[in-house]
Amino acid sequence: MKRSTLTVGEVAEYLGLSKDMIYKMTREKAIPHIRIGRRLVFKLDSIEKWLSEKEERIYE
Repeated sequence: MKRSTLTVGEVAEYLGLSKDMIYKMTREKAIPHIRIGRRLVFKLDSIEKWLSEKEERIYE
């Protein structure tokens, strides 16, 4: 089974950002995430969709 979720560290590396920035963005509800207890996970599909939406806004 292929994983479809990323950890904070993995999403930070994927986006080229620090883990601190990812935590800040989740607190501000600026990035799609799922909280399971105290743990944060990110759906790869949601992150890719979010990136596409961000990119489209620049060119509008």
